Amino acid sequence: MAPKLLRTLFVALAAWLPLARGQDAESDIKSIPLRTHSLQQPYLDSDMQSRWFDFGGTTVIRTDQYVRLTSQHSSRAGWIFSRVPLTATNWEIEVEFKIHGTGSLYGDGMAMWVTKDRAEMGPVFGMKDKFEGLGLFFDTYKNNRPGVVFPYVVAMVGDGQTQYDQANDGKANELAGCSIRGIRNNENPTKAKITYFQDKQLTVDLLYKKEDEWTRCFEVPNVKLPSVAYLGFSAETGELSDNHDIISVQTKNLYSPSGSTNTGAAGSRDYSRKKGRPGRPKESGSWFWFFMRVLLFILVGVGGYVGYTVYRTRQRDRF
Repeated sequence: MAPKLLRTLFVALAAWLPLARGQDAESDIKSIPLRTHSLQQPYLDSDMQSRWFDFGGTTVIRTDQYVRLTSQHSSRAGWIFSRVPLTATNWEIEVEFKIHGTGSLYGDGMAMWVTKDRAEMGPVFGMKDKFEGLGLFFDTYKNNRPGVVFPYVVAMVGDGQTQYDQANDGKANELAGCSIRGIRNNENPTKAKITYFQDKQLTVDLLYKKEDEWTRCFEVPNVKLPSVAYLGFSAETGELSDNHDIISVQTKNLYSPSGSTNTGAAGSRDYSRKKGRPGRPKESGSWFWFFMRVLLFILVGVGGYVGYTVYRTRQRDRF
């Protein structure tokens, strides 16, 4: 019985160690909010301007509700773009938005941009074609994509020379995508979380089915975006139309204080200077607590075994 108990303890320990280390690695990723690339009510300063964003086209701002890129009228296009570039090596952008209208026929959709150039109006969801950087398109009108359920999210990384495949809803340019049926006229606003680690990974998660239930849209490795880019949003209507509203944008710089994951050393250095302490001791501290947890686990196991042995001995003595 005792050897069996020991084997069970060691098997549990072996299974727990990788999990504990994985949790340490995940918790090692920290974030710093970037006010320069975030947007929330009332959106405008006291002089009715935005310090960090420019806007144009048909964009209308209601300080208590939304930034409306297009209203439900045909042939509209609006945009909002950051005034300063996004220079974070690794970042996370969470945008809350709403696409809604009264008609049963609707279009065309909206886009999020992380591109080398700033706003320039054109045919791709209100912005110019042949862009350089990331275009994430929330396409609500199906042109020619057999077998694909719309609305549909499609990501494209432009090289500055390739045209967007508008006739086929971006099929020729698609890096990755997913269907998002049900986001239009949803009772709750939709949220999209876009996470990027430089040259390593681009991830898009969506929250639209249930409150507090995130759905992974896609995860793509080895994605390279411009190191200096502007953040923007745009929307467009054609003969069909919808309201396209931005409710909030939260942008964060991601980094690792220990530098062990290479996911934001620049952010780590900036943070360390502000706090007046280096990032390296944090790594040794995290390993110290990791081994303390391992030791505690072993002591609990040994204590359980000793207690069990004493109990068995006393039981034998009674008889």
